Amino acid sequence: MRQRGALALAVGVVAALPGAAQAAPGTLVRQGKGLYGQHCVACHGANGSGSRLAPSLRGVGRLAADFYLRTGYMPLRSAGIQPRRSRVLFSERQLRALIAYVGSLGKGPPIPHPDPAKGNVSDGLHLFTEHCAGCHQVVAEGGYVTGAVPPPLEDASPVQIAEAVRIGPYVMPRFSHRAISDAQLDSIVAYVQYAKNPEDRGGWAIGHIGPVPEGLVTWFLAATALVLLCMIIGKRLRSE
Repeated sequence: MRQRGALALAVGVVAALPGAAQAAPGTLVRQGKGLYGQHCVACHGANGSGSRLAPSLRGVGRLAADFYLRTGYMPLRSAGIQPRRSRVLFSERQLRALIAYVGSLGKGPPIPHPDPAKGNVSDGLHLFTEHCAGCHQVVAEGGYVTGAVPPPLEDASPVQIAEAVRIGPYVMPRFSHRAISDAQLDSIVAYVQYAKNPEDRGGWAIGHIGPVPEGLVTWFLAATALVLLCMIIGKRLRSE
């Protein structure tokens, strides 16, 4: 009885150790393959081979799977539509399993680990303006382009920002390490994090919605004021 009790205690101690409850890599891949068969195979084909509905997943690595699944971009409600951030449909364990399975389909890029603390916000603003503001606006509030709606980045985590830069989701271009180095990417992430809650040094922020809609609001207010001024002048002229 003492030996049995000691054995049970030892098993309990091992189970309580950090990482002991995590499944082995092979187990995760098998679990991920089952989930893939339920949720992904109809579009991406058997073993990630691709189809006319969706591209091959062979060689995309864990990076792409992590981005598309953790943002809720996948699975899509209907093939061919623009992926949009939505509720994540999988638990953390299921996410790790699916990411492990897609990563096993071929050698591909790993999940990045940006460090915005090493970046420079001023440099990030310059880089973001050069590479990203044309679609996302300089304040990272999203915008409109032909055939797509670039999303606001207020809900994007540092890792998701780095992943998007490297894979170019939907119509977004993909930036190689030569185009944007990891150090520059740290600065871009640092700027986007700052842009989520920027300092207002004066003026009317209008919810930080960006210069284009802010300009439209300004013109609307100016036009309204001009119409009111004309009405006042007209009333005075008629009363004379």
